[in-house]
Amino acid sequence: MLIKTFPLTSFQQNTRIVVCEETKKAICIDPATKSDALAKFINDNGLELQAITLTHGHLDHVGGTLDLQRSFPQVEIILHKDDEDLYYGLQQQPLRMGIPSFALKQLGFDYENPPKLTRNWQDGEVYEVGTLKFKVLHCPGHTRGHVVLAEEVERKVFVGDCLFEGGIGRTDLPGGDYEQLIDSINRNILTLGDDFIVYSGHGRETTVGHEKATNPYLTGVYQIGRGRFL
Repeated sequence: MLIKTFPLTSFQQNTRIVVCEETKKAICIDPATKSDALAKFINDNGLELQAITLTHGHLDHVGGTLDLQRSFPQVEIILHKDDEDLYYGLQQQPLRMGIPSFALKQLGFDYENPPKLTRNWQDGEVYEVGTLKFKVLHCPGHTRGHVVLAEEVERKVFVGDCLFEGGIGRTDLPGGDYEQLIDSINRNILTLGDDFIVYSGHGRETTVGHEKATNPYLTGVYQIGRGRFL
């Protein structure tokens, strides 16, 4: 597995191209915004972009979907059904965050309507990218339709905004639920194995074991309140 990370937008969201090195098939996980670098990397390395795989529907994870789909019109676009309202409401998300309409273009939030989704994630499905096999796990709490993608053989999990190094995702946004997020993390991420490398939507990589031992939201040191990122 080859992983190329592109921190994009003012939120420094980790957009990733994940590649099966045997077949050159690839997916883009959470394209944050328009970025020529994504298409250039795919084309320069002779990759076949199979899908745009979305962990959830927040603007900093789906804002670049249309631009990437225009460059690779054959791709699948996949999101859990419970986040369709966020995805198809992309243009309204900045306004709901309190950003005035006159500032949208300046801040890069003047979105067009996103392209139609190809299909929805199903909890427990195995999504194949060449020889890679990603188990899709529904992990609500940050949003209602959040999923994570776990590759058992490679011991890697892409967790979006569920879990970060030393933190968890925000739960004070519409669809967020603190207790539900903690339950999702405990059931679907911490049970994967301590050696799993965790690729978060923001910040550095970590491991399941490290977070299990040190993350204050998971050890009980910190039990009330909000996470860190969008």
